Amino acid sequence: MSFILASKSPRRIEILKKNKIKFKIIPARIKEETDFKKPNLIVMNLAKKKALYVASRNPDKPVIAADTIVYCKGKIIGKPKNRDNAMRFLKTQSGKWQRVYTGVCLMWLDKNIEICDWEVSQCYMRKLKDDEIKEIASKHLDKAGGWAVQDGKDMLIAKIKGRYDNVVGLPLNIVKKFIKIIERANK
Repeated sequence: MSFILASKSPRRIEILKKNKIKFKIIPARIKEETDFKKPNLIVMNLAKKKALYVASRNPDKPVIAADTIVYCKGKIIGKPKNRDNAMRFLKTQSGKWQRVYTGVCLMWLDKNIEICDWEVSQCYMRKLKDDEIKEIASKHLDKAGGWAVQDGKDMLIAKIKGRYDNVVGLPLNIVKKFIKIIERANK
């Protein structure tokens, strides 16, 4: 049984393909805004909004959506809006530990299923020089925090505590749990 992934993220798609998980892609088109303040609630709420956007148009299919943010020095750091924003994000994170939160939501309207969960990992970003920040700032405008751990060329993250796949943007442990729920509901 496959599901719909409510994302066009190449990183999320790659994680699923590497693990031979069957899915279709229908990206959600939502404003990534929420009234929640706690990182885990923010990512679960945004993942739920994404899942609902796609599930409401495909009520007979299971939908899985995800959202990822970085939390550093008491600040929520999402996707940078532009290069200057990315430079500020990178300066904030440089030489510091931060947390990466990913919320994942399974929604299957015809089966009355809605489950959200979240994962957190800690990352230490090495100290960056100003010229490195300028160089990196334009590269990852589509990624939470303005950086990508899977981009081995930058070598920004020196240490990870927790799940690597969560830092990339899709914790496989949660996805596998949701797939079991889909399989049980489909019997």
